[in-house]
Amino acid sequence: MIPRPVAAILFAMCLLGIAPSRGQSQIIPFVPTPPAGEPGSELTVYLLTIGQGDEVWELFGHNAIWIKDRSDGSDITYNWGMFDFNQPNFLGRFLTGNTSYWMEGIDLESMLQSYTQRNRSLLAQELNLTPEQRLLLKQALETNRLPQNKFYRYDYYRDNCSTRLRDMLDRALGGQLQTATTTRITSETYRTHTQRLTQNDIPVNAGVTFALGHPADRPISMWEEMFLPVRMANHLRTVSVTDSVGKRIPLVRSEMALFTAGRAPESAAPPNYLPWYLAAGIAIGGVLIIMVSRAEMGSRLALFGATAVATLWSLVAGLAGTALLAAWLFTRHYFMSWNENLLQLSPLSIALAVLIPLSVYGLRAIERARRLSAIVAALSLVGFIAQGIPLFDQSNGEMIALGLPINLGIVWTVYRLTFYRRTSRPSSAAL
Repeated sequence: MIPRPVAAILFAMCLLGIAPSRGQSQIIPFVPTPPAGEPGSELTVYLLTIGQGDEVWELFGHNAIWIKDRSDGSDITYNWGMFDFNQPNFLGRFLTGNTSYWMEGIDLESMLQSYTQRNRSLLAQELNLTPEQRLLLKQALETNRLPQNKFYRYDYYRDNCSTRLRDMLDRALGGQLQTATTTRITSETYRTHTQRLTQNDIPVNAGVTFALGHPADRPISMWEEMFLPVRMANHLRTVSVTDSVGKRIPLVRSEMALFTAGRAPESAAPPNYLPWYLAAGIAIGGVLIIMVSRAEMGSRLALFGATAVATLWSLVAGLAGTALLAAWLFTRHYFMSWNENLLQLSPLSIALAVLIPLSVYGLRAIERARRLSAIVAALSLVGFIAQGIPLFDQSNGEMIALGLPINLGIVWTVYRLTFYRRTSRPSSAAL
């Protein structure tokens, strides 16, 4: 298993989602469409959407194309969400944005059994495709599942389990799905969707809040929003396509819940954790000021505490900022690039973590510690003041609310403690 903190910071989850309904668990039989004589008419195509699960990579749900073939009695589900933690160098590929996923065909009974046992909802939507489109779709799916074709580099938003399905369906429709949805802009962003779907997992939510940069903050179209299965299921209900005689018909012919999980539905809106981040930032910054005041009154415990808190925060912030900078410059994690959180959690803080105890207890490098703490705080302040400027409009209020009060508190800590220690140090007795 991949370590949970790494998953939280690097935002490694299968970004797919559906809103499961409340209620008693049940399986409802599905009534197939009667066969016809035209080639491809023996096939029935469904979009199968699976609800949220309990694991990090299940928070966004899943989906698959289900094809019922009455000529041979088969029910195959095709999905692009297959991965294996035991793959060679899985963690290294994951960290650098080179995770390998693959497509596989699974019989419907096994699929239903797997997800119902994990209490995940299943919704089936029969799609209004012409017999020719159904046949072409099945042929394309069978070609895609071949060993030489099934693997792909997974991207959380732009090339994932759901977008692969969307693209395959769009090709069968001759581009009609993209035409109907690509110009319709939603009010959501990749960030808001990610935050709302991870809000019940605080470490993961905090990790993605820190890790996502500017690319995650632009409003996305309905086409792009179909990286989430629930949004795809919802959007397909609004799409009309042209049938074989040129008539406009709804893409979704019918739908039925195959299984309704006994769990709460996914959240409709992102959480407002800003007050909690601000409270934490003010609390830590305030504790630093209080301990410095007591240290100046002669408390050795307060002196040690203020030094330790300032050093620990600088170390954590510096390491986090360094990891973020490395992800931006040296990996393929596009959505971690151009990240203003580097102004709040600066890589420079690593050096500050060394200079703070050295300047307070060793009375060395005092001016360096003061200058560097001032620079780190100034960068943090710039990140706050520049909000709203086009190049500094990232939605990162939580990180500013946390980092700015602490960085200002560290400046105060370094200046006051180094001054106090220098002036209170006993002088050598004259001989």
